[in-house]
Amino acid sequence: MKDSIKIAIHKGKEYAVTNILFVTFIITTVINAMLARQITVGNFWAVKPMVADLVVALVVGAFAYFLKPKYRFRYFLGGSIFLSLICIINAIYYKNYISFASISLITTLSELGGYTDAVFENILQLKDFLYLWQIFVLVFVHLQLRKKGYYEKVEEMEAPKIRFLNTIVVTLILLGFFISMLTSTDISRLNKQWNREFVVQEFGIYVYQLNDIASYVKTNLNSMFGYDEAAKKFREFYQEAPEEPTSKNKYTDIFKGKNVIVIHAESIQNLLISDDNLGGKPAVFNGIEVTPNLNRLASEGIYFSNFYAQESAGTSSDTEFTFNSSLLPSTSGTVFMNYFNRDYVTTPKLMKELGYHTFSMHGNKGDAWNRTVVHPNLGYDKFYYYTSAYDIDEKIGLGLSDKSFFRQSADIIENIDKENEKWYGLLIMLTNHTPFSDINRYGKANNWDYDVTLKYEKVNSITGKKEVAVAPYLEDTKIGNYFKSAHYADEAIGEFINNLDEKGLLENTVVIIYGDHDNKLRPSEYNRYYNYNPETDRVKDCDEEECVVMGDIEYEINRSVPLIIWTKDLKGTKYNQEVKKVMGMIDVQPTLGNMFGFFNKYALGHDIFSIEENIVVFPSGNWMTDKIYYNSAKDLSKPLTLDLELPTDYITKYTEYAEKIMDVSNSIITYDLIRKVGENPDNELLEETSIGDEK
Repeated sequence: MKDSIKIAIHKGKEYAVTNILFVTFIITTVINAMLARQITVGNFWAVKPMVADLVVALVVGAFAYFLKPKYRFRYFLGGSIFLSLICIINAIYYKNYISFASISLITTLSELGGYTDAVFENILQLKDFLYLWQIFVLVFVHLQLRKKGYYEKVEEMEAPKIRFLNTIVVTLILLGFFISMLTSTDISRLNKQWNREFVVQEFGIYVYQLNDIASYVKTNLNSMFGYDEAAKKFREFYQEAPEEPTSKNKYTDIFKGKNVIVIHAESIQNLLISDDNLGGKPAVFNGIEVTPNLNRLASEGIYFSNFYAQESAGTSSDTEFTFNSSLLPSTSGTVFMNYFNRDYVTTPKLMKELGYHTFSMHGNKGDAWNRTVVHPNLGYDKFYYYTSAYDIDEKIGLGLSDKSFFRQSADIIENIDKENEKWYGLLIMLTNHTPFSDINRYGKANNWDYDVTLKYEKVNSITGKKEVAVAPYLEDTKIGNYFKSAHYADEAIGEFINNLDEKGLLENTVVIIYGDHDNKLRPSEYNRYYNYNPETDRVKDCDEEECVVMGDIEYEINRSVPLIIWTKDLKGTKYNQEVKKVMGMIDVQPTLGNMFGFFNKYALGHDIFSIEENIVVFPSGNWMTDKIYYNSAKDLSKPLTLDLELPTDYITKYTEYAEKIMDVSNSIITYDLIRKVGENPDNELLEETSIGDEK
């Protein structure tokens, strides 16, 4: 026994000494993956993903044995650069989207054109590149080995084919051990890939990326991969779907025949209007509300205060899609860039069937998010954008300022109103886009500077009298700049509403305002906002004082955005109210359909006034009801009501439902099922059509 141990130790030492570069590559690759997981999902020491990362590293490293020792450094260097980039890209992406990057997002890189400042100012930080240490370590080790003539010595004594086979055998043993730890849920979610946080948490960053590439290739080859199964599930899901609404409520047809203005409010978050962390109060600095116009419209109209965007990688474009189609975003790429040529049942199309002229407006370039191509397919008769329709007299941030955009848009709408009996228009705001740094233009250049300092009373240490002091609070912070930017956006909305009123365009018009997504700021920014101590100019010590905790789930709940439905006719009526029921962007189309008299049988959302308990499903796989928020990746839930008693199968039931509608939605998008199956139930020829051919 002792001899066997001695032999094993000797062999191990010999292997390590003659495989220094290989061992260095394996160790640094696994450590980098562990760091990436710690920074994102936070499970540094988890055994399962660590074994998966090791398996990938061994497979990649094993092929170096087909090269002579003196050439292996280049191979390992290339592998280190590639794997380090995977960690860097995913860590940066996770900070902004609380998800992980996909190979399909390469097609959206062109969208960074006007967003470069946002990327470098709000996302990139020096610490994001810490993974490059692997490359420096590898170079250092290589230079030391070369000085000692290491590679020549190894070449004389090693049998590379045997070492390759031995490495593969060890890898297979580790792979078998890893597979033995998997559950059916693990395998199912790896295959579906929609819960990316869970996949990274359980399988590691490298397996996630390899699986993402495989999923992308599989989806884009042709319909033989999963089409039949997707079509079957689609038919089963909709086989009992009604052709028209089955219930009515007090909101049914109340806006039928009215004109519609939809304002896509960039990065407007609910905390501006009604912040649950502040007892439902609006954001106020030194007695001045950040969004007085939105606050007024919310108080006069129907205000949905627990409303959530359901966007993914496509951010604003995802919201446009979910708002208009009542489908969830694509799990691979974005609809606007990858699946724009599918047949969707959208609100503009349904309004056109009711005799409306439809149009959209934006102060950015028309090709941003491929809108010049997508908007006609969504059902807009006309798209007014940037230089095609506007005089660029004032630029702020990414394009035409919101105030100029609204002012010129009101003139265009006045002409539309003269030429059309009924109309439906979307106006996409732009100025309040991250990184919220153009404060001199939307502030002082317009003769105001919104003050985000904090005035407070303190006792003068010399006189003993109370006096007013000023603490810097949120000045020169990202969240402070956000409040300044949001104040400008609110002013622009107020001026637009007044302008429409002066032109007589509000007499028979409904104004719908929704926040397209949250402001994408980090929890640390909120920590200063909620827990600031003006006397020390620092965040409070939360161990000693009461604080607003901004953990992972609290942060997600805090990301709600406003939905406001307002018309001059609504003020002071029985319809004027705050709706506190939880609601998602996919619920907007069915809710508006009930009010305006249209219906989409393929909608995955619900008329919020016709459903007892609603569920908001997020593209990450997380979901929430009025009772709980559930994080599916971590299997954690947070009660949203006091004295909560849930049925034993509550979480299971809603988790299964969430997975089902995510599958159905993604299948509709990927395989164009509304056109191929929904509108062609016999489906004899179309099942043979290749998705690749359609593209």
